[in-house]
Amino acid sequence: MNKLTIIGNLTRDPESRTTPSGVNVCTFTVAVNRRRSTQGTNQPEADFFRVSAWRQLGENCQKFLAKGRKVAVVGSVSVSTYESKDGSGTRFTLEVNAEDVEFLSSRQEDGGYAPASGDSSRAPADHGFEQVDDEELPF
Repeated sequence: MNKLTIIGNLTRDPESRTTPSGVNVCTFTVAVNRRRSTQGTNQPEADFFRVSAWRQLGENCQKFLAKGRKVAVVGSVSVSTYESKDGSGTRFTLEVNAEDVEFLSSRQEDGGYAPASGDSSRAPADHGFEQVDDEELPF
């Protein structure tokens, strides 16, 4: 079984393209922090995974993701090799073919929520829930 689950942040905005057969694909890179730090510093080490999301999933990723957003990605992983441009040797890259992408950054974290007509009582609570008056419920 080849299934990988990663949680991390996008290193840049996603890029979309269409294959010659008309299929949409969105690619982005996710940085996943390791639990340990580089020796002698407090800087965490990270692994970088290139992610490809196809068709409708790719369209949604292009529409809702941006640099710095936190995501969870589930998919199969493959390793590719290429020669470095400076001639220093062979490089390896991990690519994830996304089956599922969860958007983990909330609108509040991105500053994207604005209450309608200045009604701050309708703003979502810390966990994305909206306060509702009991009298508004239909049951």
